[in-house]
Amino acid sequence: MRLNRSYRYQTKHILLGGAVLAALVACGDTATLTKAEDTGANPILPQPVKRLIPTVNIAPAKGWPQGVMPTAMAGMAVTPFATGLDHPRWVYVLPNGDVLVAESNAPPKPEDGKGIKGWVMGLVMARAGAAVPSANRITLLRDRDGDGVAEVRTVFLQNLMSPFGMALVGNDFYVANADAVVKFPYEPGATSITAAPVKVVDLPGGPINHHWTKNLIANPDGSKLYVTVGSNSNVGERGMEAEAGRAAIWEVDAKTGAHRIFASGLRNPNGMGFAPEGGALWTVVNERDEIGSDLVPDYLTSVKDGAFYGWPYAYYGPKNVDARAKPARPDLVATSLVPEYALGAHVAPLGMAFSDGKAMPPALASGVFVGEHGSWNRTPLSGYKVTFVPFSGSKPSGKKIDVLGGFTSPEGDAYGRPVGVALDKRGALLVADDVGNAIWRVSVAAK
Repeated sequence: MRLNRSYRYQTKHILLGGAVLAALVACGDTATLTKAEDTGANPILPQPVKRLIPTVNIAPAKGWPQGVMPTAMAGMAVTPFATGLDHPRWVYVLPNGDVLVAESNAPPKPEDGKGIKGWVMGLVMARAGAAVPSANRITLLRDRDGDGVAEVRTVFLQNLMSPFGMALVGNDFYVANADAVVKFPYEPGATSITAAPVKVVDLPGGPINHHWTKNLIANPDGSKLYVTVGSNSNVGERGMEAEAGRAAIWEVDAKTGAHRIFASGLRNPNGMGFAPEGGALWTVVNERDEIGSDLVPDYLTSVKDGAFYGWPYAYYGPKNVDARAKPARPDLVATSLVPEYALGAHVAPLGMAFSDGKAMPPALASGVFVGEHGSWNRTPLSGYKVTFVPFSGSKPSGKKIDVLGGFTSPEGDAYGRPVGVALDKRGALLVADDVGNAIWRVSVAAK
């Protein structure tokens, strides 16, 4: 049988890509810090590892084999709330208990994949399961009989632009697309919206749009939206003019779209939440890459109005200057705040949700659930699980707890990757899995 030229080219390209990734894995460094040393309020920060070729170590995306599911911590049970979705990234629970799922992936980014580095990153993302087309859709799931499984599934919104964050304020439903916040009219109980979107505010996008995921959350009275905008590079290597308005959380007037930078120096913030005690805004942040398997720890922190958190000039406060960021800004370095809780190097936290304590055991009653999407540039792998950071009062206190694991095989393949997390109306934890194409539900195990 003769192979056509296109097939031969594709096969050659795939084989070459696999060989390149294998060579990169062989060149990487190995983490030396323990879990206890790179997490918590005072993580150990070793010297940067400087290599011509940075560490690349991705868990190939395989999906869940028949009969295999994630594993929950002792005393908890996991069940599939919905399966057969299309790259589900984010979950949002409406007041009536309906669950909205953003089925989404990266928008076109023609300038982000150029050059050798861009080509390699394309291979990495494809291996991780992140190269599938975006469904550009929000799906509604309804558990009509309360058994923990969605029986109703409808297209709630479609023809969006890589949607991610969602928020309902009164009868206005807000969506954070990759390039703008838009809103739609919502009627309680509706299973779909056909109205045209109304733009609230443009967000940094464009042909690079490196960290494209934009999340949003409304403040308690609904007057303000807080929107995450990730950086356009790893550490400012495209020039700081490409970072205008990025690496920041925006504050947006929900009615007028007027906006300002609420906090900056946050390389890639995603999940957000308001603390039940004290009401402070918190976020999880993906820190910088390419200086070793032990650096830099991703983190959870409260977000102070007007504060600067270091990116790209420093990390974990003013003592850790990143010499790669040019030109240097010692004035900004001096103002850098130290994050409050290290989650571990390269765990890639995306989702976060405060526990409400209603239906959780005592160990999970006060604190934050974190969806750790998983590393692509650390040996050994890190993340690929849902964890819980306990709080005492309004601050993190104690060691992280593994809540949901089993997302990787013994061979290092990825069955799934957790992203967004949310509590459903009955207090169970919902987890979006963008490789397993499922929403998992974690609740107290029946006795």
